[in-house]
Amino acid sequence: MSIMTDSNHTASCYANTSTPYSYSPGINKVDYSATFSTLGLISNLIAFIVLIKSFKQTKNHSRSFFLIFLGGLVVTDFMGLLVTGSFVISFYVTRVDWSKSDPACHFCNFMGMSMVFYGLSPLLLGATMATQRFIGINHPFASSSKMTKRRTTSMMLMVWFIAGSISLLPLVGFGSYHIQTPGSWCFLNMTPKTSDWGFALLFSLVGLISIATSILLNTVSVVTLLKVYCGAERRQRSRDHEAEMMLQLILIMTIATVCWCPLLVFIAQTAFARTGFEVKYLLLCIRFATWNQILDPWVYILFRRSVLRRVNPRSDWSRTSIISSSSTIRDNVHRFARSSLGSNLRTDVPEDPEKSNVMPPSPITPSSPSPCLIGSE
Repeated sequence: MSIMTDSNHTASCYANTSTPYSYSPGINKVDYSATFSTLGLISNLIAFIVLIKSFKQTKNHSRSFFLIFLGGLVVTDFMGLLVTGSFVISFYVTRVDWSKSDPACHFCNFMGMSMVFYGLSPLLLGATMATQRFIGINHPFASSSKMTKRRTTSMMLMVWFIAGSISLLPLVGFGSYHIQTPGSWCFLNMTPKTSDWGFALLFSLVGLISIATSILLNTVSVVTLLKVYCGAERRQRSRDHEAEMMLQLILIMTIATVCWCPLLVFIAQTAFARTGFEVKYLLLCIRFATWNQILDPWVYILFRRSVLRRVNPRSDWSRTSIISSSSTIRDNVHRFARSSLGSNLRTDVPEDPEKSNVMPPSPITPSSPSPCLIGSE
């Protein structure tokens, strides 16, 4: 079946719409795409091995649930690079013209669905992880009684189901996919039609809402951890794993925000304006967004206490962050205050300041104060 030149008989994914397209197989080299995809695949594979080892070694329930979500995120990033990278690399190797070899738009629709699915899934998973950590930190008893491995897996599958359902909407008439310059990939079809710009706006808003949810919940969780570290030092060691998970989650959120916001905002602006994509800006934003799949796995690989101990073995990484040093600073202030008042007590453990106010009266008559040494404690 040969493709017709008449736009009325041309498949929608190749039709001359307001979404610009030009077949340009020489616009880029295969080296860049192959190097980019290989680096991302290797990074995610290493991260997956690290997560499996960590999951087998961990004895903390909340951390095991968190590792399940991280495993789902790694699998999503790996498969996203594998699927989309295979299409792009095959285009530059074979220089195939999809409009001639796939007139029914099967490959184009599949590529567009993959772009939407593997784009939204990491953002939705990030918001789900932020929600799980928010509940685990602020309502630990409710979280421990309700959260199970089966429920965690179900939540992850639900995220994939939502992202997959959104990606399938163009196949039922809400929106459409269109081949993009240079002809190696397909993405949203931006036309003045209500369904097309509405679908583009839906994709953008779901991504932006997911990022905003992650920022809000992670901020509240960090504030809660700050209060815990500063106000309940006897529970500090039991909260070390919480700080490690929050550090990784904040880095994941930051990477997703920096990499995805330019593309999501650009799509939203184009949808509201109801104009076609600017090709050079679209390509730039897409390449920027795909860095998320390469940088994410290095968060799990590098930012672990075992790695931090090797980098700086002198530091006590079991008490993870700088927050934990607040108790030490407070103890030093108490010691200095007692020594400046001429206290003769010598102890390694500082007294509770409330108990220090209730002291039995001394029968010894006060003598002239003697100078105290700074290191008397």
